[in-house]
Amino acid sequence: MAARTQFFPSRTIGWYMARLFLVRAIAVLAGLALILQTLDMLGESGRVLAYPGNGDAELWRYVGLRLPQIINRFLPFSVLLGALITLATLNQNSEVIAIKGAGISAHQILAPLVLASLGISVVAFTFNERVVVRATAALNAWESADYGPVEKGNEALNNVWVRDGDDILHARSVIGRGERMRIGVIEIFERNGGELISTTRADGAVRDGQGWKLTGHIRHFNVTRGVPAERPSAHFGENIRPDQFSLSNIKAEERAFLPLLDAIHDLERAGRPTSALRAGLWHKISAPLSVALMPFLAGVAAFGLARSGKLFIRAVIGMGLGFAYFVADNFALAMGNLGAYPGWLAAWSPLLLFLMIGQLVLVMTEE
Repeated sequence: MAARTQFFPSRTIGWYMARLFLVRAIAVLAGLALILQTLDMLGESGRVLAYPGNGDAELWRYVGLRLPQIINRFLPFSVLLGALITLATLNQNSEVIAIKGAGISAHQILAPLVLASLGISVVAFTFNERVVVRATAALNAWESADYGPVEKGNEALNNVWVRDGDDILHARSVIGRGERMRIGVIEIFERNGGELISTTRADGAVRDGQGWKLTGHIRHFNVTRGVPAERPSAHFGENIRPDQFSLSNIKAEERAFLPLLDAIHDLERAGRPTSALRAGLWHKISAPLSVALMPFLAGVAAFGLARSGKLFIRAVIGMGLGFAYFVADNFALAMGNLGAYPGWLAAWSPLLLFLMIGQLVLVMTEE
């Protein structure tokens, strides 16, 4: 009876189960990352090498930037498979029966796996904050430049789109803030009633009074006549504020938690919608915590008699619950991006829902 009053089983059993679980989860993650990275390279290497001068060094750079994204995305699934393999093996070898025979409950059996998963969650959050967001920002900028040279700087933004009335502006790179902002390689698409009438491309642009001044070589093309033409003036965008460039290209996956929170406050002060970014903000916490949910979803494979022939079915059910969670999480996040759900609800509702489902399944399937 005393064993049931403790949250964890004995130290020996707890360490034994946690070690089995961690080894299997890491092995599954390594295998998935290797396979998925290889497949991704097969599809993307042609684009990387298409830029003149790119070679093996650029391919390895792509791997270095893409691999953190793959690890971050498939870590919860790897933990789920690791928990399923561990619990199914323990059940198959009748070790679960022996542990329960010592008076240890189902939640105590899962407790070492949950504690290990919480540790993985902390590592996943830190890895995302320190590595993944930087790799994602660098890879997105590199892809926007067709895997060519990318403008670098402490505050550099790449591939920024801004709308000025009917006109659309595309900045290849934006460096600095406020009146000191400098734009590199800008394209201006002038439209009238939604119809394109002319395009202008310049090597750069700088702030000039209330507007902007094109710099370097300027190329103007009259679409209506189909011939190059002289641009009437090198000035443009009297109504475009510098913050329209700095706030128009904010992506949740490219910023850590606190910088993203500051950007959301800036957007709110500018009167911009922030529901999609708030969903991404809270998802930075709920996504790593979903790792700790996986042992509960895999717990269905731990209990029940292995000789009944239903162990494989139980493992499939656990895997199905995990897939269902990922589908629900992506759906809720999409609803949050569309503004249909509040940001906090989109990030936390799948986690809380499947935590309750995992507890219900665990109670109902334990024999």
